[in-house]
Amino acid sequence: MRLNADFSRRVVVTPDTYRWVDSPIPGVTRMLLDRIGEEVARATSLVRYAPNSRFPTHEHGGGEEILVLEGEFADEHGRYPAGCYLRNPIGTAHTPEVGEPGALLFVKLHQFSPDDDERKGIDTHAAAWRPGGESGIEVMPLHDFQDEHVALERWAAKARPAPRDYRGGAELLVLEGGFHDEHGDYPAGSWLRCPPQSRHTPSPGADGALLYVKVGHLPIR
Repeated sequence: MRLNADFSRRVVVTPDTYRWVDSPIPGVTRMLLDRIGEEVARATSLVRYAPNSRFPTHEHGGGEEILVLEGEFADEHGRYPAGCYLRNPIGTAHTPEVGEPGALLFVKLHQFSPDDDERKGIDTHAAAWRPGGESGIEVMPLHDFQDEHVALERWAAKARPAPRDYRGGAELLVLEGGFHDEHGDYPAGSWLRCPPQSRHTPSPGADGALLYVKVGHLPIR
């Protein structure tokens, strides 16, 4: 399968276009955002676990990055409520399960450098925010490796971000609120992938915005 596999193109997925598909595991469905490969793939997805569901033990052949969006996710290493950010490097393994509330996750697979071997579990509800360098913007760094930088950004409604230049590309997932730019409007649940060498001028909506932002990780041609 090749879905949104051309990284030189801008991609936008908004909640009104979601199409959930069953995974091979009962009780686990996926909204595919981009994918290169079949069941073992370089993939970015939203993954929904039904209440009291489990996923078999598996090894992360290319690494796994998770942001828990709803419910609570667990494995043999701990329990991770909504707001937890996890990184499982290449070669690690676990047995995921969820309880009665179910769970919704943002998941990126097979996108780690072999040298990016730091395992992480960050509760973003407990971690500190930092000034973002622009009025009305706060940042919570989550991970940095070489040119890749991952963070949460919180924009007040009054914030006026400067134009963003993405030399190495970017991905943005709108967690709360929304924003707009010269191309369109992005409510909560929207996912954008901006190609390398692209630029836009975002502005928060009336309720501000909370974003997952990853930059510098896409191939530059």
